[in-house]
Amino acid sequence: MVCCTQIHPERDAKASSITARKRIPPFSNHAIAAFASKASSSLTCHPSPPDILRDLLQSEMDGTRKNDKQPILLPCCFDGLSARLVARSGFEATFMTGFGVSGVNGYPDAQLISYAEMSNAANSVSEGLSSAALEMSTQPIPCIADGDTGYGNAMNVKRTVFGYGRAGMAGIMIEDQISPKRCGHVAGKQVVEFGEAVERIRAACDARDEYESMYGKGTGPLVLARTDSLVTHGFEDAIQRCLAFRDVGCDMTFLEAPQTTDQMREYCQRVSGPKLANMLEYGNTPILPPEQLKEMGYTLAAYPLTLLSASIKAMKESLQLIRDGLPTNDMILSFEETKDEVGFTQYSKEEKRYKDDE
Repeated sequence: MVCCTQIHPERDAKASSITARKRIPPFSNHAIAAFASKASSSLTCHPSPPDILRDLLQSEMDGTRKNDKQPILLPCCFDGLSARLVARSGFEATFMTGFGVSGVNGYPDAQLISYAEMSNAANSVSEGLSSAALEMSTQPIPCIADGDTGYGNAMNVKRTVFGYGRAGMAGIMIEDQISPKRCGHVAGKQVVEFGEAVERIRAACDARDEYESMYGKGTGPLVLARTDSLVTHGFEDAIQRCLAFRDVGCDMTFLEAPQTTDQMREYCQRVSGPKLANMLEYGNTPILPPEQLKEMGYTLAAYPLTLLSASIKAMKESLQLIRDGLPTNDMILSFEETKDEVGFTQYSKEEKRYKDDE
């Protein structure tokens, strides 16, 4: 996502009309970056989604964030509607969960969903966040999106980072499982070897920086580096991977599925930078109050399946009521409330603006 109006170089002085203009050869990344840097001083830009996320993380790390009792809470979304609900509920950020995107497409989180399908979901999430922001007259809240393993080798990882950046994602999570990967709290997961894991994250960080060289400083999606090696290789290996991920430039780390509070606390003590806790209800990690997570040193706390699971439960209960011939009124919103949540209130206001005066 470009933070301001794109700048084009001056055309050939001899080209006085559109038809007379000559094709300009592509610029190198260095030339684009130099031109953008020169122009930036004279332009006022809105912060990009990565900039908003970066500022939010920095405020949490340095103690200047308004909510000083909890880490940054990330209820996880999976489509445009769930993204709207998170934003309209007043949260500062969200996370697009691969488990959720897989689930709403009718599949388990076992990488049966492709890069293209995840990228499409990221676009829907971005639109949902934008529509909510327009209604509330605020900037869209930033979203970190699940990039799984990057969908292939290092070059695939880089393409995924670029694609998520174009979709408006503020950050991307890349992990070290083998492909096809699976949910981090189910049996059977495996990870790539240490060196390959580090190079995968290095590729993501390179793509972030290359994106910025093309589209401007602060536009590259921040990299959240995840390791699942605790179960397969032990806690110390997981720590060493997180440290190596930081060494190659990742912005945030995520040690998946710690099994004790002692492991959670040691991870926070030994690894620098922003860290994410994954609060999966009924999973392998202890569910702790946000205040305790912050005290431990966590910067972000994700709630990956709460919205998906709650919606499944509500739908199943509603389906049973329908089957039993019973009223569903206690299970649902009023029609007016439903219309408002999906955007009809704002739509009607906009529609009136563009109607002919008759």
